[in-house]
Amino acid sequence: MKLFKLQTLKSLWTLKPPNRTFHGPPRLLASDVYSQYESVRRGEQEIPKYFNFASDVLDKWSEIEKAGKRPSNPAFWWINGKGEEVKWSFEELGFLSRKVANALTKVCGLQKGDRIVVILPRIPEWWLVNVACMRAGIVLIPGISQLSAKDILYRLQASKAACIITDDTLAPAVDSVASECQFLKSKLIVSKGSREGWLNFTDLYKNQSADHSCVKTRIRDSMTIFFTSGTTGSPKMTEHSQGSLGFRPLLSERYWLDLTPSDMIWNTSDTGWIMASLASVFDPWVFGSCIFIHRLPQIESATILNTLCRFPIDTLVGAPTLFRMLVQNDLSNYKFMNLKHCISGGEPLNPEVMAQWKSKTGLDIHDIYGQTETGVICSVFKGMKIKPGSMGKAAPFYDVQIIDKNANILPPGQQGEIAVRSKPIRPLGFFSEYVDNPKKTAESERGDFYVTGDKATMDEDGYFQFIGRDDDIIISSGYRIGPFEVESALIEHPAVAETAVVSSPDALRGEVVKAFVVLSPTFSACDLESLTCDLQEHVKKTTAPYKYPRKVEFVQELPKTVTGKIKRNELRNKEWGRM
Repeated sequence: MKLFKLQTLKSLWTLKPPNRTFHGPPRLLASDVYSQYESVRRGEQEIPKYFNFASDVLDKWSEIEKAGKRPSNPAFWWINGKGEEVKWSFEELGFLSRKVANALTKVCGLQKGDRIVVILPRIPEWWLVNVACMRAGIVLIPGISQLSAKDILYRLQASKAACIITDDTLAPAVDSVASECQFLKSKLIVSKGSREGWLNFTDLYKNQSADHSCVKTRIRDSMTIFFTSGTTGSPKMTEHSQGSLGFRPLLSERYWLDLTPSDMIWNTSDTGWIMASLASVFDPWVFGSCIFIHRLPQIESATILNTLCRFPIDTLVGAPTLFRMLVQNDLSNYKFMNLKHCISGGEPLNPEVMAQWKSKTGLDIHDIYGQTETGVICSVFKGMKIKPGSMGKAAPFYDVQIIDKNANILPPGQQGEIAVRSKPIRPLGFFSEYVDNPKKTAESERGDFYVTGDKATMDEDGYFQFIGRDDDIIISSGYRIGPFEVESALIEHPAVAETAVVSSPDALRGEVVKAFVVLSPTFSACDLESLTCDLQEHVKKTTAPYKYPRKVEFVQELPKTVTGKIKRNELRNKEWGRM
């Protein structure tokens, strides 16, 4: 994979696609880490060959902090809503993460390049493990807490992970499949108690030395692998590097967050998704900002609103579902302490929700667009004119276009597929590959472009308007759900002879999972309402609960092509009133 060179950076900094405004360099603080890479951003210096986010960013902020050149706010601030609170400075984060790095390497025997699956809720230990893995060169594989035993088994086997870290909730599921995972050597549990066959994470790292030398990593070295859903087959392993996650924000990301060391950001994303890495780790810490986290066992309006009133949160990042939920409340009773910037991503945001939020709070919602493979590629930046229903303009260093099936660039106003130029130079923020799947990696490109699978239009001003998925992926409340996974779970039930899963419109979630089911003959006369509940519970137990079909329709047959393939697009179009 080719990375940016000197001339490439110069050309991209001045890149101005037709009729688009390209913002100039953002404001800088003379002493901050971000400013140290100004010469690289301007193309006066090449991107470094070696880079490690822990040593080159976090430890630098620790030095700035000790020199008294950073505001006194913490680097990390966590609450659980029940009175517990954790605050870390960059120095404390470094001290604790070095202990964890020693625990992983000296006790668990993990080496640079080894893979570790981490399935934890929004608790401080998740951040410690993230930073420790950076220090040790261990490849982190995050997972959401709703994964089933079957999901965990697939991830452990596919990734060949040598270690897993989870909590009391999922430890039994791990134990039920661990014997089938030949590469798994260590199991660490975040718990106040003990469990047979597991090492207690807290006891382990607290007994370690804080003396640890950060490994030397190349900018292209693997850093994180995300499992992302596809329309067919099992989830793909999407690999990101030190460069794509860690160095990328040093080049451009003040644009969508626009943070300073005095700011505090709260991102409500689940720890299993890339947005947690972007908005709760790398991008805020590049600017020395404070990352605020609430444990949020359940996302409830009152909890969100009261937290915004009690804590000095400047920036809020959430899925459209969050804002749809919040605007249903009487917001006149809430006075936010410090909120200035609101960002929404993960799925399209309804213009009416933006209008309601603006009228009730006086604040705009800035839409962003991206994927696990790319990070943020479109954004409504601060100060940019907001066009309701638009997800903004292309992010810096990305040449985003609308193309047709032959990879031809389409003129403004014409509907096509969102694509990012990936040849001859692959953008730094892109994923490296789908691990062990060169076919899928190759299929992600068309001509000189990486294709997103999303349809949109671009207007004369360079604003993108999202239309919908070009494949069958369902995006519900910001969660990407592959129909194949849900269909596979449903078909295991004896009542289901055949099934097809598509998206269906929903006022709160944007879209939800709907299953069309053809019953087996022996179940044709049963109580359909009771069977619907039974099927939903079956899916919740078989795969991650968030994937279950909230809508079920029983049909005599499914529409198919002459070759026998189910015509999901026909079912989906019917659901969305496009027939």
